[in-house]
Amino acid sequence: MLDKILIANRGEIALRILRACQELGIKTVAIHSSADANLKHVLLADETVCIGPPPSSDSYLNMAAIIAAAEVTDAVAIHPGYGFLSENADFAERVQESGFVFIGPEPKTIRLMGNKVSAIEAMKAAGISCVPGSDGVLSENNEENAKLARDIGYPVIIKAVGGGGGRGMRVVHSEASLLNSISLTKSEALAAFGNGETYMEKFLEYPRHIEFQVLADNYGNAIHLGERDCSMQRRHQKVVEEAPAPGISTEIRTKIGTRCTRACLDMGYRGVGTFEFLYQNEEFFFIEMNTRIQVEHPVTEMVTGIDLVRAQLLIASGEPISQQQDEINWSGHAIECRINAEDPRTFMPSPGTVNLWHAPGGPGIRVDSHLYVGYEVPPYYDSLIAKVIAHGDSRESAIARMSTALNEIVMEGIRTNVPLHQEICQHAAFKAGGTDINYLEKRLGLK
Repeated sequence: MLDKILIANRGEIALRILRACQELGIKTVAIHSSADANLKHVLLADETVCIGPPPSSDSYLNMAAIIAAAEVTDAVAIHPGYGFLSENADFAERVQESGFVFIGPEPKTIRLMGNKVSAIEAMKAAGISCVPGSDGVLSENNEENAKLARDIGYPVIIKAVGGGGGRGMRVVHSEASLLNSISLTKSEALAAFGNGETYMEKFLEYPRHIEFQVLADNYGNAIHLGERDCSMQRRHQKVVEEAPAPGISTEIRTKIGTRCTRACLDMGYRGVGTFEFLYQNEEFFFIEMNTRIQVEHPVTEMVTGIDLVRAQLLIASGEPISQQQDEINWSGHAIECRINAEDPRTFMPSPGTVNLWHAPGGPGIRVDSHLYVGYEVPPYYDSLIAKVIAHGDSRESAIARMSTALNEIVMEGIRTNVPLHQEICQHAAFKAGGTDINYLEKRLGLK
């Protein structure tokens, strides 16, 4: 077992990792920026190291500082969490070259799946359907790109090869705006990801966003833990997630899940991972793979009973996966609401001091949060402050429990998007299940 792990992240996921480490008897090192000295996991860790000032570029994205912190504390492994450097192949490589264990896939695998074009090629080789598109990077030939768009059929979407997290994409509805859209996306991609290459896909107008969770070890074992529906989104950012996805049969789950595990074996994948799909007209189309733990992993944990962060740590320690595919059972339904420190109508961030915080409870309710009374939410980072997860015997039960939990939340000092979640839980379309990725924005009048 790895005896000391450096947690290269912040907020609720850092606390989640710390708890898993403590359960396994692993010592922890919490790195933090100067703005995050009072984070809960920093206060609870065995050792702490301040690695820089508040800006992420000077702290949580500072590879040299993170590795130096691991060196001075004699940590043996680094857990990147999600966001920041979690899917940065260069960071994973530097961690390994410095003699530490990177708790995640091999750098070459991160690099393969981080490039959207090579990821699509790998999925096609594994027999997984992809959205019709350019089958490669767009050239500088305007005529070729215009013909390609006509052949695919409008609308199309221009995507950054190195993009992710809902960034680096632009929908094009006509040839008149195609070339300018390609140019703008290239410029934005270069600035955001350091890679200006783009590719083109058919834009599916009313899809759902469904993803499959996988686990793979170092010994040629891979299993899937079923699917999550993440279609409730605003500006490509997930707001509500649930498992299992409404309307997906056991047969379809087995079919797609098996293809995902086969792809893991083909590429020599290690650790946890998520295959993301657009689902429309009863067809799955691969869009990307996340080579890290997901924000929404708790809903899968609630319906399978498998601790995914613990599994990450065990796999990184050299342990084989302890379950066979036929031993995985799904029980009931789980829903997660992402609670952000933001205005529920304008979505403007709402940093500040938490003067009062009462978390909900009761049967089937889980809250993942680093909040406590007196904690000051800083303005420098993502606004996610808590995740409320409700589990019930049925989807209806999970929704009812979530509604009750949201009504129990008491928060003073900052604004949150709890009212938005309360409203969503009362929507007839949400209760019916199967809403597409455009539903919430249309409901909010943003489309």
